[in-house]
Amino acid sequence: MKTDFSKIYINGEWITGSSDSQMRNTNPFTGEELAITQAADKNDLDAAYKAAAEAQVSWAKELPQTKRAVIEKAQEVMLENKELIVDWLIKEAGSTFIKATVEFGASINILKEAATFPYRMEGKILPSQQAGKENRVYRNPLGVIGIISPWNFPLHLAIRSIAPAIATGNAVVIKPATDTPITGGLLFASIFEAAGLPKGLLNVVVGRGSEIGDDIVKHPTPRLISFTGSTPVGKRIGELAGGALKKTALELGGNNNFIVLNDANIDQAVDSALFGKFYHQGQICMAINRIFVHEDIYDEFAEQFIARAGKIKFGNPAEQDTQVGPLINRDQVDRILKDIDATVEQGAKLRLGGNADGNVLEPTVLTGVTNEMPLAENEIFGPVAILIPFKTDEEVIDMANAYPFGLSGAVHSSNIDRGTNIAHQIETGMIHVNDQSVNDEAHMPFGGEKESGLGRFNGEWVLEEFTTLKWLSVQHQRRQYGAFVDNTKE
Repeated sequence: MKTDFSKIYINGEWITGSSDSQMRNTNPFTGEELAITQAADKNDLDAAYKAAAEAQVSWAKELPQTKRAVIEKAQEVMLENKELIVDWLIKEAGSTFIKATVEFGASINILKEAATFPYRMEGKILPSQQAGKENRVYRNPLGVIGIISPWNFPLHLAIRSIAPAIATGNAVVIKPATDTPITGGLLFASIFEAAGLPKGLLNVVVGRGSEIGDDIVKHPTPRLISFTGSTPVGKRIGELAGGALKKTALELGGNNNFIVLNDANIDQAVDSALFGKFYHQGQICMAINRIFVHEDIYDEFAEQFIARAGKIKFGNPAEQDTQVGPLINRDQVDRILKDIDATVEQGAKLRLGGNADGNVLEPTVLTGVTNEMPLAENEIFGPVAILIPFKTDEEVIDMANAYPFGLSGAVHSSNIDRGTNIAHQIETGMIHVNDQSVNDEAHMPFGGEKESGLGRFNGEWVLEEFTTLKWLSVQHQRRQYGAFVDNTKE
């Protein structure tokens, strides 16, 4: 595998970007410079899309075993280079060793699932209302897919689009987030190059959003844009794509609920809440944002949660027992500190943490929070937990659904029927009873409702997203058209 990531990757070649600007990649914990990449400009993007379109024509016709073999070889390459990839996730994305290892495993699972797709491009034969006619339905690749990958789980959230796209006969052009150009893009160029993927099918353009961000969507070549990131950016992409009648697969922001009913097992609920809130510093679209606790058990839950959150080890992500590492950049830290201050000013109590050292924000807990305070209204995306009391099931359902997001969530109750009944009433794409909100399995549908996105990733659902259907009918015997045909002709 190539490990020099100073260049972009177009049509199977590592080339210097044509932009005048450079992308400086730094370690969010140490500030160390990791790489400098000459950025791509619009001409590079155009070359990438043209290479993808040309290569895709023959790739779509390749035998299924050929496509599967490339995906399986990519698995082998990744497993052989696991230590290298995990190290890059730690130093580029600020991942703890624990998180990087889990992310690597999730990425391998995506490849395993995608390896089955070439044999799942099935169609149908259906009856017709016309005599002597046969209706056929074929499943075909879309063509070229544009992928914009995020910085929080760059490896996993890029591969969940790359692998299914390639496996279903598409070509891809990837623009990784500016904070993670390697783990969200250039690593995959190296992986699939080593796996023997034909030239042009995977292209990586590292560039600034201000320079090529709109054009990766507006370019006439891609048939679908896959984006994971914030809701405001997702809306912009949706507008640009909709104007050109392109499909989109958008996984956007969340304000995820964690509901603890008065009959819940408190120890179990605390376990779940700690993981769902502080895993990867809370920088996960599915991370818990609001923890609702019934007033009957609020104090007991809060004391247990605060005591255990205070024992979480935070700091250097390269130390294998660190549980909370740095946020991706200082802007994120400052944004969250501002919301903490504003929430405290409105009456909440800061019970733990609230301090930052560089990009490391220590685990923080606030109690006495209401559903209207800034930390409840905004997606936190950091290691800050807020505990909101409620009185009735009806009240917590109303509070949970108060905001225009619906990605993931969780409900804790010793009564499965009660918990499930509430889960049904939460407006969200995913929800888990007696677990936490951060769940992702390669064969299960992943996606949100309302302003949390469009479409679904994973399993048969991403196969639907990344393909199109064609109706082809065959008239086996002469059809009679009645009055529209002159039947007097001999």
